[in-house]
Amino acid sequence: MMARRDRSRAFTVVLTLVAVFLLYLAVPNAGTAVRAARADGVPGTFTPRDLTCVVHPGHESCVWTGEFRSGDGSADRSGVELYGSDRYSNRAGEPVRAVDIGLAHRVYGPGGSNEWVFTALMIAIGLAILLWLYGGPLRRAFRRDVTPVS
Repeated sequence: MMARRDRSRAFTVVLTLVAVFLLYLAVPNAGTAVRAARADGVPGTFTPRDLTCVVHPGHESCVWTGEFRSGDGSADRSGVELYGSDRYSNRAGEPVRAVDIGLAHRVYGPGGSNEWVFTALMIAIGLAILLWLYGGPLRRAFRRDVTPVS
């Protein structure tokens, strides 16, 4: 049977930095991702004006840019993108329902978005790395010494 080898200090430091970086990127965006997933914001209409597409090998990515007007008329913004739109999802000048969750240049459809999946995955990976690195020592530190009473 092979003895367990300890991880090198450099490996532990690098993985710790990776985990902290992932958490640094994801945690501040968690609230926005949840609001986007739930389409939790000000309802209104998005009027698409311009379609911008980027062609990658075997894939095309498009987004509609246009104006958003809130249902109560309190917000009227131009130059916003409709998240999740593509070449065939809209027609120029034909308004569609949208929700403003508070981002400066993006609105969402009433069904929300799946952006939360990537944010949750980054948080889970960051926490899993930290638990893998430091979970053993933490468990040993908090383990109770239970001795049977005779």
